[in-house]
Amino acid sequence: MSDATRFLLPEGWAPARGYANGIVLPPGGRLVVLAGQIGWDPATGEFTTDDFAGQARQTLQNVAVLLGEAGGAPEHLVRLTWYVTSRAEYVAARREVGVAWRELFGACYPPMSVIVVSGLVEERARVEIEATAVLPA
Repeated sequence: MSDATRFLLPEGWAPARGYANGIVLPPGGRLVVLAGQIGWDPATGEFTTDDFAGQARQTLQNVAVLLGEAGGAPEHLVRLTWYVTSRAEYVAARREVGVAWRELFGACYPPMSVIVVSGLVEERARVEIEATAVLPA
């Protein structure tokens, strides 16, 4: 992001861990909105694992590839929404998911939400991630 990008951290608030509370972007730019991605191989539409951490890694990889296809990079991400089918699996896999995140996106932590849902359209899917990015004009 440019020097005009501002991450929101009100006075007295503890810094967010692994995400940002909010972001203010400079004017201009191109909006990129990615459909929800899941942890399957996008070439075959097949899952290679039912493990939460493995599916999360593949889901993040799918987001990274699409972002790159749009001409974007991790620092262009401005919003992620995670849908997970099990809070317990998500919490148990946080360390592994963090490793995958840092390998794919580095130290870029955009605003994120995690929502626990009863299921996803693809029955084997454990996680789905929607992403929004703003590319420089």
